[in-house]
Order: sequence, then structure tokens, then C-alpha cells
Amino acid sequence: MTEKTIIEQDVCGQVCPSCLLIALRHVNEQKDRIQSGQAELHILTDSRYATTTIPSAVGNMGYTVEVQKEQGNYRIMISRQTGG
Repeated sequence: MTEKTIIEQDVCGQVCPSCLLIALRHVNEQKDRIQSGQAELHILTDSRYATTTIPSAVGNMGYTVEVQKEQGNYRIMISRQTGG
């Protein structure tokens, strides 16, 4: 099995809806790699609001989303949907 590429996008300092729009752009740009399981997209943010808007929107697109708090910021991890 090949190792998954982690694509990080730092949007710290941005506020919603800018965080959401940047995240959605990157999800769409990396759609094929994420859906095939080759890559996982990590959005780094300091916006607590983004921890609800991004997972909601991306989850509705069929992706698996996990949010972790780390060092005063948040990491939103977007990967392909598991199961079926």
C-alpha cells in the first residue's frame, strides 16, 4: 500500500466565509486524489466558526471529516468517505 500524501492548507488569520471558500477550492482541486485515497487534505485554522462550517459543507459532499484542536488552533482533516 502506498503512503497517503498529506496536503496542508493554513488559513489561520482568515475569517469565515473566507476559510470555507478556501477549503472548498482546495477540496475541489484535490478531489481525484482525495477520493482515490492517495491524499488527505488538512486545513489549519484559528477560527472556531470554521470548525463547523467546513465539516458541514465537506461532509455534505460525501467526505469524511475530523476536527482536532492543537496548540490553540484547529486541524480539519478531510479524507475520502469510508464504507459505502
